[in-house]
Amino acid sequence: MTASFGSRLRTALDAYGPLCVGIDPHAALLEQWGLNQDAAGLRSFGLAVVEAAAGRVGVVKPQVAFFERFGSTGIAALEDVMAAARAAGLIVLADAKRGDIGSTMAGYASAWLEPGSPLESDAVTLSPYLGPESLRETITTAVRADKGVFVLAATSNPEAASLQTARTVDVAAAEEQTVAQRVARDVTWANGSLAFEGGLGPVGLVIGATVDREEVGLGDDVLTGTPVLAPGFGAQGAEPADLISRFGDIATQVLASESRSILRAGPTDLAATISERAARYQEVLHG
Repeated sequence: MTASFGSRLRTALDAYGPLCVGIDPHAALLEQWGLNQDAAGLRSFGLAVVEAAAGRVGVVKPQVAFFERFGSTGIAALEDVMAAARAAGLIVLADAKRGDIGSTMAGYASAWLEPGSPLESDAVTLSPYLGPESLRETITTAVRADKGVFVLAATSNPEAASLQTARTVDVAAAEEQTVAQRVARDVTWANGSLAFEGGLGPVGLVIGATVDREEVGLGDDVLTGTPVLAPGFGAQGAEPADLISRFGDIATQVLASESRSILRAGPTDLAATISERAARYQEVLHG
């Protein structure tokens, strides 16, 4: 029987620490690495990151957009990279940010979360802004398949702040909440229903490392048992020490996502860079 996503993630975090390595084949990075601007270049780039990450971190995060830009050949390269990562024992978090309703959302769920799909990943990022309830069937699919989802709640890009900190009234609870807090409370129902003891559920949230959690209403009480994907580390300015200052008591359930800051090391120094960066996070957590 396959272990639940939360259990697999907890094991990976305990073994390797919080660093999550992005697989982001920007055009500039492909050029820096001496690779062609085509699907073959994407494949070589992605497989090199997988090889360097395996055994050094527990999670990799392919950015789907950089593969999609080459059409079907780019998607084929993404399939190969994700399959190689999963074969290497890495947890694959597809950064696809899908969000829709009805049968369309069911199609996305099948593509990214169903076992045996060509794009099968261990987890996928989702957008809740067609209404958090629109994600219910996808979350159910994830639970059934022992997969995970990470729902955008309070992202690291400054353009999002005015929307995600806007306040709304929860009529049932008779209280005011931020939009980010409302999203969190409306999508993490699957975590509580599993009655795990100190573990992690299948529904995570995306909370930027540069975000003031109190301002957006995402205190520790809202995040019990909830995995957190935290972009904003590395090139966006957050450092490993910020893991504690930003996340405090829940730091051990955070994936600290870094991409460009690591990938700029190039293929020759990539493995050493990943090892060094992973060790810095471990030192912050464990001294």
